[in-house]
Amino acid sequence: MTLGDHGPYGSYPPPFPPPPPPPGRRTWLIAGGAVGALAVVSAVAVGAVLYVGKAGTADTPSASSSFSSSPSAAPAPSVRAALPSDAPAALPSLLARPVVRPSQAFPEKTVRLADGAVYHRVDVGTTTECERGMSQELAGIIAQGGGCLQLTSALFTDAERRSQVTVGVLSLKRAEDAASVFGMVSMDPVTYQVVSLDPPSEAGLPTVPPGSAGVFRRLMTVRSVVFSNAQWADGSETREAELTEQATELLTYVNGNVTAHEQGKASAGSG
Repeated sequence: MTLGDHGPYGSYPPPFPPPPPPPGRRTWLIAGGAVGALAVVSAVAVGAVLYVGKAGTADTPSASSSFSSSPSAAPAPSVRAALPSDAPAALPSLLARPVVRPSQAFPEKTVRLADGAVYHRVDVGTTTECERGMSQELAGIIAQGGGCLQLTSALFTDAERRSQVTVGVLSLKRAEDAASVFGMVSMDPVTYQVVSLDPPSEAGLPTVPPGSAGVFRRLMTVRSVVFSNAQWADGSETREAELTEQATELLTYVNGNVTAHEQGKASAGSG
């Protein structure tokens, strides 16, 4: 079910482990250390897409569907994006800023929003080897450009601990590469996806069953694409509007933090 898509104008613990074979999602550890469109002054939201999968069916996409890492996977299409002619003069200085840190993207363990919603951050994962936290197809798109600086994600749950929402920040070296990724993800958010985090054992949350329904949303900032993948912890396919609202709220919250950092402003976190 498509709810609408609108493009924008114009160390810590041990190192990140090798990706395991599919199926299944991955739990991250902390590691050391729209095509032709550009959103610089403010990020632009796009619609949510709900995918409903069935466990054991490889041809039905879902938020927790594994992605193939076999050599037989279809090669990434050739994608080229260029900055618009009216790109702001300040762009080079913005791109020279340090990449956003996890503590800047996800500053609060408990997120309290203006509408009264409360979310708890239960895990954070970061890697500079971005391909380990995304589908092979998305990695192929990024490889055509200047490369990835960092992929950092956080797993949130609602106050009732019913949902699991992963918000990922994929930061690219070049703004035009962020535009390429944004465009491809807008067309096919399952094929070009970042991996959702599984809850750590100490969180006391279940792992979402494979093949469960999920809602996908995304935003674009100066050089990052922010992803939100939301599912009910029990794999339920009900309450789509509520799940979409959670995915949107957390995406907007994190996007505000990333946008503020990339533009050299104070954090936009909820405090």
